[in-house]
Amino acid sequence: MARRCSIGSAEPARSAGQSSTKAKTLRLPISGDRNSDLGASGHRLDFSPPAMSDGERGELSHGSNQERRVDSRVAQRIRELIVEGILPPGKRVAEAAIAERLGVSRTPVRNALPALASEGLLEPAGKRGYAVRNFTVEDSYRATEIRCVLEGYAARELASREDRGTIVEELRDTLAQGDAIFAKGHVVKNDENAYADMNMRFHDLIVSGAQDPLLGDLIHRVYSVPFVAPNVVAFNRIPLDEIYPILLSGHYQHHAIVDAIDGGQPDVAESLMRGHSSPARRSLGLEGGTPGEANL
Repeated sequence: MARRCSIGSAEPARSAGQSSTKAKTLRLPISGDRNSDLGASGHRLDFSPPAMSDGERGELSHGSNQERRVDSRVAQRIRELIVEGILPPGKRVAEAAIAERLGVSRTPVRNALPALASEGLLEPAGKRGYAVRNFTVEDSYRATEIRCVLEGYAARELASREDRGTIVEELRDTLAQGDAIFAKGHVVKNDENAYADMNMRFHDLIVSGAQDPLLGDLIHRVYSVPFVAPNVVAFNRIPLDEIYPILLSGHYQHHAIVDAIDGGQPDVAESLMRGHSSPARRSLGLEGGTPGEANL
């Protein structure tokens, strides 16, 4: 088992009003001196992303319009079917069968599949179809460890910046959104999408706020491993009364991380962010066991 990162904790700080601003994912090319990508052995290191199929290129060209049409509720239900093993690894995703199971038309199912593929849960199968990607709990666990290290560095970079004030204000807005979710003392199924959006925005703000294109690219590559991206949650995997304290603990960490960034404390911000992956692993059953099967 991979080593756990240290876990920080703190009481929540004051938060500001809400905002609907959403951070954009960084997908920037790597450039520089021709010799800058040579390893110690003298061999050239390949940082280029894997080649895309014609179908994937088509999806990319229409990505922005497609994302606007994605029904997050449908995407979440399909994600849960994968988490629960109802859609096993390698199984081709049949739009008609899933639409019937969820009680929706085929269109929202079709629109959700590329989004789930971008999370690493699905992979292209045939000309236009998708199948559930093969992966293990260990894959997700190790990738989450890597994620916490990289995001910790992003938090350090952001806390060191003199112009961090605007990002801090947006982070405070995000904290207020989380405070509203947890204010009632419990969570309900309908909180799932709101929590996922809030959590993704929090992490994206820190990553983009570091203003390091290479770091942002590496982090978002790690997000493509199943169940590693901050917006992947599955409330039905754990009873709601048990998942509430797990998510609340993570939100306390959000407050402490923002306080450290706001106070210009790079070491503290990095330490807290590196330990922040534990609530994510626990909420998906990646600690102390497996979420359903040993091979999801």
